[in-house]
Amino acid sequence: MRNLALSTALLLSLIGCATAPPTASSAHGPAQDTLWLDRLTWGASSADLAAVRRQGRAAWLDAQLQPRTPAALPEAAQAQIQTLPINEPLLPLVQRMEAQRKAADALTDDTAKAEAQKNYQQALTKLAREASARQLLNALYSPNQVQEQLTWFWFNHFNVHQYKSNLRAMVGDYEQGLRERSLGTFRELLGYTAHHPAMLRYLDNEQNAANRINENYARELLELHTLGVGGGYSQRDVQELARVLTGLGVNLTDNNPKLKPAQEAQYRRDGLMEFNPARHDFGEKSLLGITVKGEGYAELDQVLDLLAKHPSTARNVSRKLAQYFVADEPPPALVERMAERWQQSGGRIDEVLRAMVGSPEFEASLARKFKDPTHYVVSAVRLAYADKVVLNTGPMIGWLYRLGQAPYNRQTPDGYPLDESAWAGPGQMTTRFEIARAIGSGSAGLFKVEGEAKDRPAFPQIAHPLYYEGIAPRLAAATQQALGAATSPQEWNTYLLASPDFMYR
Repeated sequence: MRNLALSTALLLSLIGCATAPPTASSAHGPAQDTLWLDRLTWGASSADLAAVRRQGRAAWLDAQLQPRTPAALPEAAQAQIQTLPINEPLLPLVQRMEAQRKAADALTDDTAKAEAQKNYQQALTKLAREASARQLLNALYSPNQVQEQLTWFWFNHFNVHQYKSNLRAMVGDYEQGLRERSLGTFRELLGYTAHHPAMLRYLDNEQNAANRINENYARELLELHTLGVGGGYSQRDVQELARVLTGLGVNLTDNNPKLKPAQEAQYRRDGLMEFNPARHDFGEKSLLGITVKGEGYAELDQVLDLLAKHPSTARNVSRKLAQYFVADEPPPALVERMAERWQQSGGRIDEVLRAMVGSPEFEASLARKFKDPTHYVVSAVRLAYADKVVLNTGPMIGWLYRLGQAPYNRQTPDGYPLDESAWAGPGQMTTRFEIARAIGSGSAGLFKVEGEAKDRPAFPQIAHPLYYEGIAPRLAAATQQALGAATSPQEWNTYLLASPDFMYR
């Protein structure tokens, strides 16, 4: 009982200072390089620290910004990903699920119908959970850590909610496409999301037709995805953009719509996405001072080009990148330099990141960016188990639900918040400490294979060279005192993972 009381008291003392960020040294020693890696990865690893110390930061960053694809994950992680049904191509996957839905809805017996509909919903949920598992395994073990950071960022920027309609069957494909384009041009990302059925369905553009305008997607395309609030657009621009987007929707069948002969040449189909000219407003539009002639599908490319090149888009997205990677309130001068590089490079994300990472503001911010729940959970597991591949991501998914940041689960299109105030409340901290105790005390279910009664043997090994070289030298006095008072390896692990130092990156 005494040990339990001591443990609780020390954890409460850590709670009290959890919102005070640790300080960082300006010297580029192992501790500072570890902080640098903490910011650019899902948690510094011994291998990355060794690479940075051996070849320098610039060479490491160059390799990250031009990653080898597909990523060479550890065999145990790659084997788990390869067995997931979510890897099935989107078109047959969604059509198979749609056939299951229709079969359930067609049943006349109420009991059988309810059971079949429940099975359909469970199958959708399983697909989303498989996509979450793939996301976490990539975050944990992909050598392309900057790409994985950006994959999460871009999904959050172009957010869709898994529980809208049948999006649970689509989020895995949507995320994979963002991963493949994460370091290219913003125009590529914008075009990809504008044509993906997950986005068109989530923001109701499949309901957007001539004389029945739905402005949902047009509004978010301007306010969130490109120009941003105060970016120079008006409500009239929203309305005109909605007209441009008419006819762009989703077709889950193998059949094309019946069209008049004059319309057939205008029809476009790519997988589940279709442009139906019979639903398009072919009138002339005026958007952001530019005339858009009624040319059908070609109007979309013209408008996406305009939005991607707009200075307001460069500033808005650069600021959001800086908020994710640098500070809750990014230095305006840094944002302007990033936006300038954006314009010079044609919106190349890798070039914008080079400008950001090479800035003095980035270096000065190290150890002062509060971890959102995903960064906290993934970095804790990476530190605790390093190269020992977890066999069950279920506990991690459960922790993220408890912390309020589950994959694909932000209902509103603005994505999860990126600032400390959203995640540093007392309830959040208490839950984090419970997770720290679960990870620090044993396998926490991470090595429990489905069908087996118990976890496979595993115990976190945090006191390894990365800890001694990169973490221990910068720990605050209060954290060192707590670690010194630990009466077991489990307590020591818990105190470190629950420390204020570990809450920041």
